[in-house]
Amino acid sequence: MNFRNLRIGIAAILIAMCATYGVNVQAQQPAAQANAAIPPEAVLQPADLVQMLNSSAKPLVLQTGSHVLYAEAHIPGAEYAGPAGTPAGIDALRARVSGLNKDSLIVIYCGCCPWGRCPNIRPAYEELRTLGFTNVKALYLAQNFGTDWVDKGYPVAKGR
Repeated sequence: MNFRNLRIGIAAILIAMCATYGVNVQAQQPAAQANAAIPPEAVLQPADLVQMLNSSAKPLVLQTGSHVLYAEAHIPGAEYAGPAGTPAGIDALRARVSGLNKDSLIVIYCGCCPWGRCPNIRPAYEELRTLGFTNVKALYLAQNFGTDWVDKGYPVAKGR
């Protein structure tokens, strides 16, 4: 699959996911406040994550959204942790981090839809903090993974 087809595929998935999740989240809270619980110091910009991934001290990167999106394209080295907007996703996230040091650097991301409407990033962040993790960062993808990561030419992996 060439780069253009990858972008089109990701865009189609993102549109479908936003149609599925976005209406639900908007009904529960205003879009601008959906992820307000994540403090600014815990929000990580994509370029900063790329630098981290190129360093010797790599973070644990967890994708907390749809498996379809993860399989289509994800950050190299990222692990699929389940959609944190669901009880099963939260259970999978808990299972993945059990046994880790509470000061481990963990970066979470979703990228299914615009940051303010994402149903997964805030629940993942809040759960990790509730579990006692002190070094959790949420990757800021303003629009979605395709626009804010793939289209910027950042590295991607496929499959699983």
